[in-house]
Amino acid sequence: MKKLITSLAWIVTLAPGFAMAAGHDVHAGHGTMHSDAAQTALVDGLVKKVDKTGGKVTVSHGPLPNGMPAMTMAFKVKDASWLDKVKDGQQIRFAADNINGAMTIVRLELPK
Repeated sequence: MKKLITSLAWIVTLAPGFAMAAGHDVHAGHGTMHSDAAQTALVDGLVKKVDKTGGKVTVSHGPLPNGMPAMTMAFKVKDASWLDKVKDGQQIRFAADNINGAMTIVRLELPK
């Protein structure tokens, strides 16, 4: 029994390292897989709110390529100047990635 407990303790201790080595964050959930912004598919979204002070934009969006389901959520933006280019109610196309633990819009296209 003591060997079983010791073995399980080692597995629990080493599991996060294996998850990181596989290229994924330890925590399962939104935005855990990292991707190259240039290769990420753009997603349609509707701007709900622009928060210039907080450096965020709230977007209603469809499912993201990283597995995040459709929802409305606030994203940080890679380039703060984008906050001056979008407005409430505007349709956008964007790509997002998990940067330092925060979902961030890393590519943005505005309607023409």
